[in-house]
Amino acid sequence: MRYFRHLTIALVAIAALLLATGCRDSRTIPMVNGRPQITIMVGGLEKVIYLPAMLTKQLGFFEKNDVDVKLMGEQSGANAETAMLTGDVQGVIGFYDHTIDLQAKEQCVKSVVQFSDVPGEVELVSKQDADTIKSAKDLRGKNLGVTSLGSSTDFLTQALTGQEGMTTADYTRVKVGAGQTFIAGMNHNGIDAGMTTDPTVAQMVNSGDAKILIDMRDEKGTRAALGGLYPATSLYMRCETIESHPDIVRKIAAAFVQTLQWIKKHTPEEIAAKMPSQYANAGKDLYVQSIRDSIGMFNGDGVMKAEGAENVLRILSKYSRNVAPVKDRIKLSETYTTQFVEEALRANAQ
Repeated sequence: MRYFRHLTIALVAIAALLLATGCRDSRTIPMVNGRPQITIMVGGLEKVIYLPAMLTKQLGFFEKNDVDVKLMGEQSGANAETAMLTGDVQGVIGFYDHTIDLQAKEQCVKSVVQFSDVPGEVELVSKQDADTIKSAKDLRGKNLGVTSLGSSTDFLTQALTGQEGMTTADYTRVKVGAGQTFIAGMNHNGIDAGMTTDPTVAQMVNSGDAKILIDMRDEKGTRAALGGLYPATSLYMRCETIESHPDIVRKIAAAFVQTLQWIKKHTPEEIAAKMPSQYANAGKDLYVQSIRDSIGMFNGDGVMKAEGAENVLRILSKYSRNVAPVKDRIKLSETYTTQFVEEALRANAQ
């Protein structure tokens, strides 16, 4: 009798666990009044590199494509990918390099919309250190700010210093996040240099608190720093989600492609006017400037360039401790798809 009671308790516990995990299964997307309910985590909603996420919502393109999308902010791309893998969100808007890193960990994740061909990142040097840090080779022995360990800014920092013959033993990586925490880290001697994006770049440079060391907001600067394109901002999702819900993925991709095309036809002032007012809390003119300085990073069509994906793999193969040991078995074709954006482009051309 005691055995059956224990068995019953065990079966109830297992059922409860299955019920809980079933709710977090990426293959199950809730519907309300026939409309899919999607949650996408963004690696910093206020960052200009991720501007298309909120702009798409502000322009009503999600609704136009018959899908409800909730956007959640998370400053760390590493934390965002964890939320996707656990089923808390259906997709992430973050850097493409995470798809390669995750494949090295035997996780299948694909970029379905590639917003940019360059990182949009800038290596800033504090005003106190600007006279002694003139190039990447001067970063040896310094405290270098990254969003978090394992983040894309971490990968890029290792790539920039690695090309100067350094390893992570030659400097200290400091987790400083983004925005105000990054600014505080630099202004209070927590870091000597660090990688960040607009509008933080515009704010620190305009105030005189920092100078630009390496600028990867356009193709020229990116090729000079990284030896080629480095596709960054993307919408990536678990392969299970893509395969189980292609029609929903198609709607989301169409919405983002419409936004990328809209960006190419409008000025920084017009773009800023569509964004939430709190994004310009450091001043409207500063926000417009930050958009103007970074907006050229967006490719206008959402299509991944093969040469860019290959360069990302080349860099991660050298500097990512996850990718380097298994670089020869990484299949780039399984880290992105252009199917959905190409369908959207054809539909928009009709």
